[in-house]
Amino acid sequence: MEFFRIIDKQVSEKIIQDNINPQRLEDFTESMFLLEDLNNNFLGGTLWGEFNISYDKINGGVRFTLLDCPNALSWTITTGFPPERNKIVMHATINRTQKATEFIDEIQEFLDEWEQGLRAQF
Repeated sequence: MEFFRIIDKQVSEKIIQDNINPQRLEDFTESMFLLEDLNNNFLGGTLWGEFNISYDKINGGVRFTLLDCPNALSWTITTGFPPERNKIVMHATINRTQKATEFIDEIQEFLDEWEQGLRAQF
């Protein structure tokens, strides 16, 4: 399943990469925090518990992936590409075509929280 958020803020790839990282998660979201830095990967707390999380700078921004999540939740925060080149695009995926409504609602709340943080920080 895929989830998108378009945030009407103009920032550069560099600004995204310089500001969104494991050490600054709490600036963007209340339900996610750094527990232990493991270089690019880190142990983090989330709405769903503790996970090993990968963090990567990618073309256009950053990507996070819950490495030991059974749903393979991953999300990117980028700019400069479709569907909106001049806005921040948040794109999240899970490796399922269907999930319980409660879980989908939790993902939507998670993305809402990130969206609010991105709007506030940028």
